Amino acid sequence: MTMLHQLVAEKSTPVRFYDIGVSAGFPSPADDYKEKKLDLNDLLIRQPEATFFAKASGDSMTGAGIFDGDLLIVDRSITATDGKIVIAVVNGELTVKRFKIVGRTAQLHPENPKYSPITLCEGDNVNVWGVVTNVIHSMG
Repeated sequence: MTMLHQLVAEKSTPVRFYDIGVSAGFPSPADDYKEKKLDLNDLLIRQPEATFFAKASGDSMTGAGIFDGDLLIVDRSITATDGKIVIAVVNGELTVKRFKIVGRTAQLHPENPKYSPITLCEGDNVNVWGVVTNVIHSMG
């Protein structure tokens, strides 16, 4: 990951939101299409002061739905617990991995079998920056 962005608290503009399930098959003509307003900041960001964005780089987390170039929404106020996907600096290297406790050992696991877990050892310089709460993936 090479790009980090701090969330700037600005007034956002809510966009149209149709509160319906979008069928991947044949839609029902009886559906009630009520239009509402949706603010993506309200939907995706719980703690604005503790939130930042990071751009994913590489393919080590594709099994978790994180792909090269995806925008990660990261919350520093959430504690990294077993199973959470975190942004961490390990011995000077910035990475996104799944945090796991294995026995008495903490590990950072990739979600791609091409890569090996990172076992965190005594003496390693480790700083967890936050927990990934959402991923924004462009379709084109």
